[in-house]
Amino acid sequence: MTIAANLERVRAEIRAACARVHRDPAEVTLVAVSKTHPPEAVLEAVAAGVQHFGENRVEESEFKIPAVMQQVNVPLTWHMIGHVQSRKAKQVTPLFQVVQSVDSVKLAEKLSRLMQEQGRSLDVLLEMNVSGEASKEGFDASSWDTDDGVRARLWAEVGPILALPGLNVRGLMTMAPIVPEAEAARPVFRALAALRGALADSFGVSLADLSMGMTDDYPVAIEEGATIVRVGRAIFGERIS
Repeated sequence: MTIAANLERVRAEIRAACARVHRDPAEVTLVAVSKTHPPEAVLEAVAAGVQHFGENRVEESEFKIPAVMQQVNVPLTWHMIGHVQSRKAKQVTPLFQVVQSVDSVKLAEKLSRLMQEQGRSLDVLLEMNVSGEASKEGFDASSWDTDDGVRARLWAEVGPILALPGLNVRGLMTMAPIVPEAEAARPVFRALAALRGALADSFGVSLADLSMGMTDDYPVAIEEGATIVRVGRAIFGERIS
C-alpha cells in the first residue's frame, strides 16, 4: 500500500470513530508520526494532505525537518512527542511548533525561559502517566482520583506551569500501554479525559486538547474524546531501525 492509500484508510477510520460517538471529524487532528522514516516519506504524506508530523528524537529532527521544509511550499506543524531532556530544550524550540511531551516542571521552566528570551510563545501539552507503568514518562497521574496525595502533588506541579509566560498549555497527552486488544486501552483514555476535566475546573482553563491514541488504538481514543491522534505505522509502515 502507498502512503496515500494508507492515509485514506486512517482517515476513514477517524470518520467512522467520530460517527459512532456523534463527533465532527474536523475536531480530530491527525499527527503522522514520521520518526525513523526519511524525508522522502514525509514528502509523500505532505502530497497526500498531511500538515502535522510527530518526531521523538532531537538528533533525527535536526536534519529531517530542515530537509523537508526546504522542499515544501505549504505550512507544516511539527510536534515533539518524545521525552525531552532539559539540556536539549534549546535544540527543540527552533524545530517544533508544539511540544506534546512536557513531563516536568523543570522542562516547562526551561522552555518558558527560552520563549521569553526569543519573544515568542510555544504550544505545549502536559504528558500524564495515567497508566502507572514505570516505563512511561510523564507526571504521575495513575491514581489522581483515588489518592489525595497524588492529586495534591499533581495539582501543585500543574498550577505553576499554567502560569509560566511564553507557554500556551493546550491540554494533556498520554501514552497508553501496549495491549492485545484496543478496547483494553479505553480506561486509560477515559482517565485522561476525566483528569483534563478536573484540572480545567480547578484552574479555570480550557485545556482543549487531548492527545491520545496511536496506530493500534486510535479509534477507541477518539471515542473517548481525543482531539489529537498520533499515528505512525498505519501510515508509513513498520519503523525503520
